[in-house]
Amino acid sequence: MSTAAIPTTMEGVYLPGDSTAVLRQFEVDRPGPGQVLLEVGASGICGSDIGYIYRGYKGYRGVDGPAYQGVVAGHEPAGRIVATGDDVSRFSVGDRVLLYHIVGCGLCDNCRRGYYISCSRHRAAYGWQRNGGHARYLLAEERTCIPLPDELSFIDGALIACGFGTAYEGLRRAGLSGDHDLLVVGLGPVGLAAGMIGRGMGAGKVIGVEPAAARREWAESLGVFDATIPTGPEALDAVWGLTGGTGAGVTIDCSGSLPGRSLALEAAAEWGHISLVGEGGDLHTEVSDTLLHKQLTIHTSWVTSLTAMSELATNLVRWGLRPETVVSDVFPFSQAAQAYELAAGTSRGKVCLVPGEAGA
Repeated sequence: MSTAAIPTTMEGVYLPGDSTAVLRQFEVDRPGPGQVLLEVGASGICGSDIGYIYRGYKGYRGVDGPAYQGVVAGHEPAGRIVATGDDVSRFSVGDRVLLYHIVGCGLCDNCRRGYYISCSRHRAAYGWQRNGGHARYLLAEERTCIPLPDELSFIDGALIACGFGTAYEGLRRAGLSGDHDLLVVGLGPVGLAAGMIGRGMGAGKVIGVEPAAARREWAESLGVFDATIPTGPEALDAVWGLTGGTGAGVTIDCSGSLPGRSLALEAAAEWGHISLVGEGGDLHTEVSDTLLHKQLTIHTSWVTSLTAMSELATNLVRWGLRPETVVSDVFPFSQAAQAYELAAGTSRGKVCLVPGEAGA
């Protein structure tokens, strides 16, 4: 596509912070040095968009000011490059990419390790401090682009661009392998991703715990969980029964809830590893019997690195896994209001936005 064919304005999704999503006109920026312009193929709705922006601007402030600065929403984009600026060397027009969703300075120690999420100088996230993926075009830094394998769709790529990366980092930190059964607590989009990735990484049994029946049913339909069980006083006994009385070698809490985190600790096997990736809330635990006497290791992580996200895209192809299977609902950008209402309410799985008609 020539730059002459690219419009100067576009409709994009804006989040006023009052539990609505509206369309506004935004300029289509031309790429400068080191930048590319994407034509967006898919853009996911993340739980952090809902908790920190859609329902009100609260809780979190970016390094350079308020978390949301009135830009096009959406930090889980994938698309095709349609224009490049000067000094773009790795990617070309026509390349399919997903984005690491935060732009860091590139120079601090965290950025040099690929953890732009922890940039200590001037971090800016797509969809929060700079225009994101809920519009036809997105201006991106080349250094945040990750090749999207031909075997994966744009929706696959959009899901890698945050939720699947978060789950992957948590399981990598915990050292998940075929030596372990895996317990996933909370079967929202990140929990579904953890179950799928856990299957790819070779976990023995993959067990899910979730209070909502509709989400348990959706998780079971994916074919990656050996069992899903409801939360409650009988959940711990159920996990022990499913693991032969030993507990799970790796547990990951994706719920961010006090009961969920407690279950992840209590259901872990001796010498087990617990990964905490769910945001918010508290952690309370008895120390001796629950932690010390079982010799447990607790890991925490926040998103993942640029290199690990790229690695995950390759591994998903090798494992024969498609992230888009966790998507329960797809809406066009023009129906963003309905999409956000569902994602913030009773969605069974992940909700995504795409250009054109729903499901395109």
